[in-house]
Amino acid sequence: MAKAAALDVDALILDLEDSVTPGAKARAREAVAGFLREPRSRALFVRINPLDSGLAEDDLAAVLSGRPDGIVLPKAEGAASLAALDAMLEGDIAILPIATETPAAIFALGSYGGVTSRLCGLTWGAEDLPAAIGAATSREEDGSYTAPYQLARSLTLFGAHAAGVPAIETVYPDFRDLDGLAAYAARGRRDGFTGMMAIHPSQLATINTAFTPSADEIARAQAVVDLFAANPGAGALQLDGRMVDAPHLKAARAVLGL
Repeated sequence: MAKAAALDVDALILDLEDSVTPGAKARAREAVAGFLREPRSRALFVRINPLDSGLAEDDLAAVLSGRPDGIVLPKAEGAASLAALDAMLEGDIAILPIATETPAAIFALGSYGGVTSRLCGLTWGAEDLPAAIGAATSREEDGSYTAPYQLARSLTLFGAHAAGVPAIETVYPDFRDLDGLAAYAARGRRDGFTGMMAIHPSQLATINTAFTPSADEIARAQAVVDLFAANPGAGALQLDGRMVDAPHLKAARAVLGL
């Protein structure tokens, strides 16, 4: 954890769920709680165990005194899960649900908005869901997602934007394939994801590059904003031989916001 805290990331997720065996849960809670009490230079989130696991309450009891910046909620199933965790928290601790890990979760992806101001984003995963339904895999031979998991990804994207929070792309498991990661992250940003989770430190530079606007993108966005500022009240304008209107202006502001 101390080594990870020195990495160029926006936040770290300290895991108490899948990477910790049942016999090691108590020691993991102690380690995470101790780390949370240290001075921090990065936002620290804790991934607890699912709310129905019988472990989440003990996870929270161990770590909340360390004031984590957020809680990652696995096996989230929409508004009901979000409200249940919200009721267990005090202060300004954020919640990041992993929103596609059960069959029921897929039908609740549009329900996250308006529940609590703690909601800071929505992310998804393609590992637990196929296991839950007995699927052989979530991926084609070329590594792309099969149709059911393309649907889960898309609904997470729209569910996050419907709730007014960032959509966070899921991990790319093959940490040695940086070319594949670059293409994957680029597609994520193209499609409307705001950021991405990493599974290994070697992935960070590639992910940060993919989700950071280039100098050309920033210049183009600024030109669009400046053009409309110089022509107040205009509905559509011409820039470099192309028509631009309100959606282009909104997109340009989003780029500058990044």
